Order: sequence, then structure tokens, then C-alpha cells
Amino acid sequence: MSPSLDVLVTRVATHLIGADAPTAPSAYRAGLRDLRDWFGVDTVFLRHHDSHHRITTLVAEWPQREHVPDPDPLGIVEFAGADPVFAATEHLQEPLVFRPGSPARAYAERVESASGMSSVSMVAVPLRSGPATTGVLGLVAAGDRQWTEDELGALKATASLFSQVQARVSAEERLRWAARHDALTGLLNRRGMADELSARLAEGRPRFAVLYFDLDRLEALNDVLGHTAGDEFLRTVAERLRRFTDDDSLLCRWGGDEFVLLLPRATTEDEAYVEACGLLMSVTARVELAGDVVSRTASIGVAVARPGIDTVDSVIAGADQAAIAAKSAGGNAVSLFTDEIRERTALRNDIELHLRAAIENDALLLHFQPEIDLTTGRITAVEALVRWLHPTRGMIPPADFVGIAESVNLATELGRWVLNEACRTYASWRQRLGESTITLRVNVSPAQLVSRDFIGVVETTLARHAMSPADLCIEITEVAVVHDVTLAARTLAAVRALGVRVAIDDFGTGYSSLSHLKTLPVDAVKIDREFVAHLDTDADDRAIVGAVVTLATAYRLDLIAEGLETVEARTALLDLGCTRAQGYLYARPEPAEVVFDMLRVGTLTPS
Repeated sequence: MSPSLDVLVTRVATHLIGADAPTAPSAYRAGLRDLRDWFGVDTVFLRHHDSHHRITTLVAEWPQREHVPDPDPLGIVEFAGADPVFAATEHLQEPLVFRPGSPARAYAERVESASGMSSVSMVAVPLRSGPATTGVLGLVAAGDRQWTEDELGALKATASLFSQVQARVSAEERLRWAARHDALTGLLNRRGMADELSARLAEGRPRFAVLYFDLDRLEALNDVLGHTAGDEFLRTVAERLRRFTDDDSLLCRWGGDEFVLLLPRATTEDEAYVEACGLLMSVTARVELAGDVVSRTASIGVAVARPGIDTVDSVIAGADQAAIAAKSAGGNAVSLFTDEIRERTALRNDIELHLRAAIENDALLLHFQPEIDLTTGRITAVEALVRWLHPTRGMIPPADFVGIAESVNLATELGRWVLNEACRTYASWRQRLGESTITLRVNVSPAQLVSRDFIGVVETTLARHAMSPADLCIEITEVAVVHDVTLAARTLAAVRALGVRVAIDDFGTGYSSLSHLKTLPVDAVKIDREFVAHLDTDADDRAIVGAVVTLATAYRLDLIAEGLETVEARTALLDLGCTRAQGYLYARPEPAEVVFDMLRVGTLTPS
């Protein structure tokens, strides 16, 4: 290659060396302009091949045509059925020279229809990446034009520069695609959908619906058929979801078995609900996998997004919470995001964010509810019940935050605080009252029961407040032991070895209640309020309570009824042989000082 041609290659290289995806088009044009000026041809073009779809696309030309036909015969050309010249470039390895008078009439007619040039000569130089031909650099001159070996060598070097930029841009595009798309399904991933949602939530944009789609029990399919079959099932679901939109930017795989679908034309809850029901029927249809025909139900949550008001997080959270509501109702259902769910979600988020600080800063408090001997009115025990005096929401009952504490791994810390505060209060009562036979009952969560330091915490807390172990009774629900009865029995045996008593709370609402009485080391059972509330009018409840009384007597266990609210229920309990209870008939849960005054009297009467 002559020194002057080296100058040309260097000049083109200066345009291309720093090119990336955004700047590549202008760099291509600058390089093509230099080639056109140097060789004095009429036009220079650059084409990229798509081997998967077997097409070649015009990506740059110089000079740019002023009048481009629509469709452009030179824009996208399919190799299948193409004229001999275009067909030859699909796997071209060396420069191809085309001169006037060659038999490639179809190619000449294509060029004439696109540019008006009727008699041309051309050289096509392949862009190569390893063994593959990835495109072609072409120079076209009106009339005849001969090419020397040095010129062809310079063009091959220049084509190599263009192919390097093509490879770099292709790699950037693959990385950019991977950053926004899910590798398994090809759908947008969470980041890609968040970008799309953010643009659509700009003020002034129209309302639209968001569907949060959650497959029910996909893990069971993975366990039985394997993760390969599970992945194939997810791909099938993705394809079915694609039928509901002609725009992939509206569809996303949000998580493992969760998808998000935008419905731009559904602007009301009713419209979105109808769409979601159709979606549910489609994606839960049977699928053949690994020789088996399987299906999964689904839960779909629907939220209508309000541009200018909602955020990406709030819209997704709303649809997600609605999907959780659908799943909680049994699954295979559609649920709308309502004001009730919005308020419940806001409360949950508030609790998750601030409960730890409330525990650490002693922002919680305890109320206590007395337990009564129905025959004498004597107070036999008090149950510690935690409350949260929230700075803006007021008094929050335990039902609103104890379950959340368990779900965010705060149950052990909360339980430790309750145990310590209850024992501290009990010790202060005893110091003021003197000797007493009152038992302190403290509820223990499932997570707290199986924590490694539970026994040590109980022992240390008793010692700290100089309490006798016999004065303390921990209460557990059947749910706390159902998942691992053996471990629970071992822990409870260690508790009793300290001298602390154990009671099963909410008895009758768990699983295998009778077997628990036999296998768990317990001292008392508390009959759930569900069986006590209508004891005087419901024969079934009377039969259940009667059976529990018989069992407790047989196992020599103390028996306490919860939720006693009427004189008639009290009479029924006494008739059945249950002599101890707690409930609003005698006292509601009250602050420590109020309960202290009750303990000083020692008895309560029905009110």
C-alpha cells in the first residue's frame, strides 16, 4: 500500500477510533466522506448484516440522498431471493468488483430505482469479525472505474476499522440491552420497567393501569419437574403475556415468578379488572412440560396509576399489595388496589420503618388483663399485653404490629422487651403488695421460642428482677409449635426445668390440638375466645368446651377461658366445669397502675 493511501487510512481511523454507540453514525459518515473525496467516486455506503434474520441494512452513506424512496430499495434487503450481487455479499470474504456490462442486471435496476444512477461500477469490501461477514463497505462510481491492488488493500484496512467500531457498538448495545432486560424471557427487567413507568408518570400524561402478576406455588413445580421445566414454564407465561400488548416496553419480568404489565388504554379500575380477568384465564391455561401437562394458578393485583401524583414505587407497591390480597384470598383471583389496602400498606410501612426504634427507645408500653376465679372473684393471674403509643397514629394494638415484627425479624427483640418490662412491673407490684399468689403470664412468639438464647434470656430476666420462676408462665400458641413440635417440646422442657410454667394460648384454633396436649410439656390451656363468645347459645361451642374441660382434667392441666363477656357465658362455663377466665365481663386490659389497684383489692365482680 502506497504512503499516500496510508494517509487515507490514518485519516479515516481518526474519525472512528473513539466512536461509540451514540457517536458512531456521525463517525461513519465522516469516514465515508473521506473515502468519497479521496477516490473521487459518486457515493460510499456502509451496510451491516444480521445473520440471524438474514438481512443487510444500510446504516450510513455519503453523500446522503436528497430523495429517498419509501420504501427504500437499498434500506433493508433480505438475502433470501436477493439479486446475485447482494446475495454474494452475505458471506463475502474478499473485495468484490462490479463493472458496467456485467450480467447483474437486477442489482443495477435496484441501484437505479434508489439513486437514479443507470450505469455504475462498484467495489464491495467485506467487514469481518473472525470467520463471519458482518457487513460491507461499498464505493460506487458512475460509469466505469478500475481498482488497483493498492487501493483494494487500503479499502480492506479501512473496512477493518469500520468492523471494529461495529463490534464495539454491538457489544455496547448488548450490555445496554442486558442492563434493561431479563435474560430468561427477553422481557424488560425491573430497571427497564422502572424507567418506562417513570416516563409515563410525568405530569400531564394519561392515566393507565398496572397489573402485578404473581404465579402461585411455582416452587412446587420446580421441586417436582426441576428448574429447567420451571424456566420453560416462565418463558411460556411471558409469551402469553406478550399477546396482550404489541409493545414489549409495556411488559416486565419483575422478579422470580412475578410479572408487571402496563395497560395504557385501561384508565379505570373497571376496564383494568376486565383485562386482568382475561389475562388470568390465558396465562393459567395448561402447559406441556417434560412430558407432563401442568398449570399454575395466579394472583393479579390491579392499580390505576395517576401521572403527576403517583411514583414508580407507589404504583408497583399498590399493585403488589393488591396481588397479596388476591393470594391471601386463596389465589387464582384478581384484586383491585383499594383505599383500604392503601391505608393498610401505609400502616405496615410505618411500622416496619419505626418499630425497631420504638423498641430501642422504650416507646412501647404494657397493659395487663386480670384472670379471675369465677367461683370467688379472686384475681389469679395477669396477662401482659403490649401496646404502641405511636406519635401520630395513637394507640396501636398488638394485632397491628406483632405479625409485622415477626415478618421483619423483630419478634425476638420485641419479645425480649415485653418479658423484661412485664417482670419489672410485676416485681414493683410485689414490692408494694408483699407476698402474692398472682401469676404473671407473658406471650412468646414462634421466632422467640426457637431463638438460641431464649432460655438464657428467661433465666437472666428472672434474676435481674429477683422473681421466682414459679411466678412466671409463658404462653405459646399452637402455631408456634406446629412446624417443629420436637424442637418446641425440647425448649419448653428446658423452660419448665427453670421452674417456669407453660400454657397453650388460643387452644383449639391450631392443628392437631389433642396430640399437642400429649407431646408438649405444658401446665395450662386457654380456650380460644371463638368458642366462648356464644357459649350460651351455640350447642357446638358448648360441646367443644366440654370436651376440652374433660381433656384438661384428664391431663391435670389448669384451664382458663378467654374472651368472657357475658353473664350467660360465665354461667355456661361454670356448668361445664371451667372455673377460671379472663375477659371484658370482669376487666379490660389496663395500664399497670390501674391493675395494681385491682390487685390491692384482690377480687373483681362482673360488670
